[in-house]
Amino acid sequence: MQSKTNLRLFRSTILTSCLWLFLLLSYSSVKAQNKNYVVINPSDSPSEIVRKAANVVPSKRQFAWQRQELTAFLHFGMNTFTGKEWGEGTDSPAIFNPSSLDADQWIRELKAAGFKCAILTCKHHDGFCLWPSAYTDYSVKHSPWKEGRGDVVREVSDACRKYGMSFGIYLSPWDRNSKLYGTEEYNDYFMKQLTELLTQYGKVSEVWFDGACGEGPNGKKQVYDFLRWYSLIRKLQPDAVIAVMGPDVRWVGTETGRGREMEWSVVPKENLNQEAIAENSQKEMLTVPAGDMMGQDLGSRKVIAKAKSLIWYPAEIDVSIRPGWFYHEDQDSKVKTPKELMDIYFTSVGMNGVLLLNVPPNKAGKFADVDVKNLRGFRQLYDATFTKNLLANANVSCKLLKGKASDVIDGDYDTSVRPNMSQGKAVFLFKLKNTISFDVLSVQEDIRSGQRVEHFFLEVKDANGKWQKVTQGTTIGHKRLLRFPMCKAKEMRLVIDQVREIPTISEIGLYRLAE
Repeated sequence: MQSKTNLRLFRSTILTSCLWLFLLLSYSSVKAQNKNYVVINPSDSPSEIVRKAANVVPSKRQFAWQRQELTAFLHFGMNTFTGKEWGEGTDSPAIFNPSSLDADQWIRELKAAGFKCAILTCKHHDGFCLWPSAYTDYSVKHSPWKEGRGDVVREVSDACRKYGMSFGIYLSPWDRNSKLYGTEEYNDYFMKQLTELLTQYGKVSEVWFDGACGEGPNGKKQVYDFLRWYSLIRKLQPDAVIAVMGPDVRWVGTETGRGREMEWSVVPKENLNQEAIAENSQKEMLTVPAGDMMGQDLGSRKVIAKAKSLIWYPAEIDVSIRPGWFYHEDQDSKVKTPKELMDIYFTSVGMNGVLLLNVPPNKAGKFADVDVKNLRGFRQLYDATFTKNLLANANVSCKLLKGKASDVIDGDYDTSVRPNMSQGKAVFLFKLKNTISFDVLSVQEDIRSGQRVEHFFLEVKDANGKWQKVTQGTTIGHKRLLRFPMCKAKEMRLVIDQVREIPTISEIGLYRLAE
C-alpha cells in the first residue's frame, strides 16, 4: 500500500558531514589502540593504502555486535491493529489493546531459534509510544491495555534479560503525531524520550535509526540533530552500537536479506551515500531490489585507492519474515519457509553481515503459529547442517607463523592461526581416514586483526590423484559460507591466494546441507 502523503525522505549533506565528524571525534581518541579509523595521505602509495586498510579493525562494540550474527526486529504497535504499515498518527490510543500480550513467548522462541538480540519498535512513525512516556499522551498509558498501566518496552526488556538475550530499541525520528515535529523543540523532545529508553530499561545493545523524515501534523519536516543523539547514546549506553543512520553499523542497501558477493567491512567514509539510505530505508513494502541503493563494490583495492580515509563500518542485512513489517492476517500464508530462512542465513551472515530478521507479533500480542513453526524449522535445518564440522577429525597441515594447524577446526573462534604466505599463498591441507560427503564451506577470519582475505578457493583430490576446484570466493571477514554441488573426498585443501596482509584464520569447516 502507498502512503497517502508525499513521503520524500530527507537527508542533508550537512547531516552527512556531521555523521563523519562524529565518527572522527569518536575514533580519534582510541585509534591508537584499535585502529578503527585511518586517514589516507595524498602521498600514500597504493601498497601503503592496502596495508592501512588491512589494519583497520572493529571497535569492541562492533565486534560484539558482529559475533551475534542473528538479530530480531519486533514491529508492533498501532499499525498491528489498523492494518497499516505507516500510520498517520491520528488513530485513537483506544485501538491498542492486545488481548494476551506475551513478550516472554517472543523472546523464548527467538532464543530457541538462535537469535542473540531483539530490537523493539518502541515508537514508529505514527508517534505512538509502547512505554508510558512522560512527554506525550500518545502512548500505552492512554490505551485500554492493562487499564493504561502497561509497558511493552518493560516486558520485552525483562524477557530479554530472563533468556540472556541482548535488547535493542528503535525510536523513529519521524513523528506524525507530535505538534513539535518540524521545530527545534522537537529535537529536545526526542532527546527526552531517548533518555527514557536508555535509562529505564537496563542495558541496551543496539539503537536503530532509519532516515524517515516526512511531514508532521503542522506540515513541516524536521532537521534531525543526530549528532546530539549519538553523543547521548555514547554517554548513557556506551556499549550500544548505533545502526543504519549511525556511526557503527550501516544498512546493506536492500531489504531482501541478501548481502554482496564481495562484502568489505573496511570502506571509504565518503563512498557511502547517507541520503540514499534515508530515502530508501523502512520502505512500506519490501520492493527494493538487491544492490539498488548502493554499488556492489564498496571496498576493493580500486575503491580504496581513491579514499581520503577508511573506517570499519560493517553491514546489517534486514528482511521481514512476512511481506510487510507489521502483522497482517492475510499474510499468514506468505511467511517465509524454513528453507527460505536458511537461504537468507547464507546470503546475510554467510556474506559477512549480521541478519536482522523482522518477526511481527499479531493483534493478540503473540507470534502467529506459522511464524513460530517456521522459526523452529529454520533452527532444525541450521542444527542439522552446522552442528558437526566434517573436518573435526582431519589431519591438518599448513605452514604457519602463529598457532597450531588444528586450531582452525576446533570450533573455538578465539584459537586462530596466521599462515606463512612467503610464497604468495597459504594452503591448508586436510586428510581424513574416510571419505566424506559435503556441499558447504565455512571460513572465518578473526576480524580483531582486520579483514584481509581477497580471494580463496577449495580443491578436492579426485580418484586419479588430481586436484579439482570445487568453489571459490573473494572476501571472508567474520564469516563466509559457500554452497556447491555435493562432493565426496577424503583429501581437500583450502588455498588463500590473495590477501592485503597476512590474515588471521579462526575457523574452517565443511558441512552437509540438511534437506
